Amino acid sequence: MATFTYTPSFEATEASKPRVSKIQYGDGYEMRATFGLNTDPKEWTLTFSERTDTERDNILAFLEARNAVESFDWTPPRGSAGKYVCEEWQVTLRSCNFNTIQTKFREVYEP
Repeated sequence: MATFTYTPSFEATEASKPRVSKIQYGDGYEMRATFGLNTDPKEWTLTFSERTDTERDNILAFLEARNAVESFDWTPPRGSAGKYVCEEWQVTLRSCNFNTIQTKFREVYEP
């Protein structure tokens, strides 16, 4: 499995949306329970600012090689290593050797 080794710029944003099954009753009561084994996958919005053309090309080559299908190992700024997919990214070409890449990494659970 490939490992993403580039360090993002700060600020990095971590989002959580726990998986919960809810049942609402007619009298206003609600029952909630976690859904599944891995109930709180994380999503990270990352920016790679002021990157050289070479580093920009290497990051993009890594993401394009996985094509939002193949997961990769990555260690977030806060937390431990896990498996992630990147389903979207944007590149801003400001000038020679001055590039910005914005990505979203979504945690996945697989063997």
